[in-house]
Amino acid sequence: MLFRELQSLNIDFFQTAKGFINLLRDPGQTESVHDIEDGLRQAKYTQVAIEYIQSQPGVKPLVEERYLAPPPNLDSLLELPSNSLGYTYASYLTKEGFDPNFYRTLNIEDDTTYIMLRLRQTHDIWHLITGFSTDVVGELGLQAFILAQTRRPMAIVLLAGGLLRALIKSPEEMEKLLDRIAVGYRMGAKAKPFLAQKWEENWEKPISQWRRELGVELAEVYTP
Repeated sequence: MLFRELQSLNIDFFQTAKGFINLLRDPGQTESVHDIEDGLRQAKYTQVAIEYIQSQPGVKPLVEERYLAPPPNLDSLLELPSNSLGYTYASYLTKEGFDPNFYRTLNIEDDTTYIMLRLRQTHDIWHLITGFSTDVVGELGLQAFILAQTRRPMAIVLLAGGLLRALIKSPEEMEKLLDRIAVGYRMGAKAKPFLAQKWEENWEKPISQWRRELGVELAEVYTP
């Protein structure tokens, strides 16, 4: 009975389990995140999330257009004003040694694969606009923001994995993690849909203006 119910969820259990275990071992493993996400692609709840995402103002036209930006030219972005999204994005990636095309590519076959790819393509932009760092605590805060905006199961899995890992390896971090998760969810619920934005066509716009227009309320830094 339980096995049939699990089968009905349309989850690739091997792919998802492999990614989840590797992620618990090393939270910085991007490939593990992609393994989990690919394993959940056909899950029923993923389809519910896709429907929810497209019901948000301004998102469906971009999905229908299959809008994707070309790879950014970091040198050109560094010539923009220092308060702009483009300059901040390029300087951040350059300083951290990150590749703007770090994500696993997908063949766009339907709305689900398009949205997954667009989320991967703009992940670092979401970090910058929300102000969440790229360490484990910041990533969980961003995942809570993403959950509020998209309802995607991937965010739930990452949040559960992060809390479980903290419970086992660093329980003293739990209060801080829960605070960032709560803050991220509230921010995501209040902000306008990030998936409705063509960020790359407005690189020159100041980050402060993006935040103001999207209703992003930056949280105070956590202090125990």
